Amino acid sequence: MASWVLSECGLRPFPKIYPKPRTGMGSLSCGSPSRVTVSGTDLGSCSLIGIRERSWALRVSAPVRVPSVGEEEEEERERINSVNGGGVEFFDPGAPPPFKLSDIKAAIPKHCWVKNPWKSMSFVVRDVAIVFGLAAMAASLNNWIVWPLYWLAQGTMFWALFVLGHDCGHGSFSNDPKLNSVAGHLLHSSILVPYHGWRISHRTHHQNHGHVENDESWHPLPEKIFNSLDNVTKKLRFTIPFPLLAYPIYLWSRSPGKKGSHFDPNSDLFVPNEKKDVITSTVCWSAMVAILAGLSFVMGPVQLLKLYGVPYAIFVMWLDLVTYLHHHGHEDKLPWYRGKEWSYLRGGLTTLDRDYGWINNIHHDIGTHVIHHLFPQIPHYHLIEATEAAKPVLGKYYREPKKSWPLPLHLLGDLVRSMKKDHYVSDTGDVVYYQTDPKLAGTEK
Repeated sequence: MASWVLSECGLRPFPKIYPKPRTGMGSLSCGSPSRVTVSGTDLGSCSLIGIRERSWALRVSAPVRVPSVGEEEEEERERINSVNGGGVEFFDPGAPPPFKLSDIKAAIPKHCWVKNPWKSMSFVVRDVAIVFGLAAMAASLNNWIVWPLYWLAQGTMFWALFVLGHDCGHGSFSNDPKLNSVAGHLLHSSILVPYHGWRISHRTHHQNHGHVENDESWHPLPEKIFNSLDNVTKKLRFTIPFPLLAYPIYLWSRSPGKKGSHFDPNSDLFVPNEKKDVITSTVCWSAMVAILAGLSFVMGPVQLLKLYGVPYAIFVMWLDLVTYLHHHGHEDKLPWYRGKEWSYLRGGLTTLDRDYGWINNIHHDIGTHVIHHLFPQIPHYHLIEATEAAKPVLGKYYREPKKSWPLPLHLLGDLVRSMKKDHYVSDTGDVVYYQTDPKLAGTEK
């Protein structure tokens, strides 16, 4: 039953693409204010875009009747000509981009790749000082008006510590592996994250981002696995706040359809030469648990809950919220890939930047996520500049984030909408989009 919160829920449902093997095969894309009807089925705001001839076909199921190529193209020409005088541009987010990863890299200034360990350590010193300062202030005032404010602030700072440890895991903290490992263990162990166990699985996530089966975190459930879940599990998986508490359970048992634990050196998450690293991280994690147990005897379990337990829960919510929204919930439907359609570049281009208002600086601009996913070696303090430099190359494949108020409350709406609509993807097909379970969406008649 622990599996109900572990896997991603995904993007808004997308009409199924039903290409059939032929030269000049068409694909569907969204973005037009008008609507298309094919064989009596309303496909919404979609258009047909020709793609290069391939010697193999997308593995998708076909409808009862597929319009001929001539019918599709004629309907599309008529619709385009009727909208704004034919001046509307249509964009297929699942189409292969006209640029290469090397083109993006060449556009980013060379100094953006430079890692400054002193600057990285200055962020650690700043965040640790704030964490202890907040705890001392809350314990001193010990006022029930202060405690909720403390929990929100301290939980956010725990999340900031995680982001710095995350940089250590990517090697963007410094060029010194030993410094990265020491800083990463101290930062992550303090918030009950097994550094190496997480680092390795997160590397798998980056290497397979956007792949239905091979991605490691917040990937969609194939329909067969989704249907195998009982109704209670399905409900809990897509009902807030339960998905926002997924991370600790994910560390212990991963996502539905996957086995292993971030604490087990024999898990299939790891290769044999990584076992020592996993054991080291598990020992450090256990040491932190022992320290917390000792503190509970010294100050009492209630005080420890107020000072550490509640902020830890807020941190977990931040982690699940941010990581989910970096891969889901855009107003346009974005693809997931399998087989030959997947590539590192195409998978990375389905990630999303998000604006967190005042929180941007606090959590080290982790919302600048597209360039981070493509080039995780870039330090966080260069991500904004690198993104601005890459935008002209990315074009429409970069989706400008909605500007936030001081607090990013608008993102809660994106989360709720995604949870209601993005439930599973087809078991077949190399380019797939999220589909909706009417029971979970509350639209079943």
